[in-house]
Amino acid sequence: VQLVESGGGLVQPGGSLRLSCVASGFTFTSYRMSWYRQRPGKERELVAAITSASGTTTYTDSVKGRFTISRDNAKNTVYLQMNSLKPEDTAVYYCHAINRWYLGDYYWGQGTQVTVSS
Repeated sequence: VQLVESGGGLVQPGGSLRLSCVASGFTFTSYRMSWYRQRPGKERELVAAITSASGTTTYTDSVKGRFTISRDNAKNTVYLQMNSLKPEDTAVYYCHAINRWYLGDYYWGQGTQVTVSS
């Protein structure tokens, strides 16, 4: 099983980035996909999630209207489009997959660094 994130980097405030997470080794369409982040000195927090069946999305309040999560089941990939980035979005972003039928079956990616700074 692998979750491989990419797309992180350094961006100026107000800029955009798109993170990608390619999944392998499990049935992607059976898993709810999420993006978490861990800011310096903070706990890991849920940023956005998308269900496996209906594609329903949820977001933490601080990113609503700026971030968009989406998934391409044909490519086993989940995306996080991040617009209007702020310095407080600086964090390591992690991809997470959890089985919709068994919550004990979940996986984490290795993380990708996003730094928002002028």
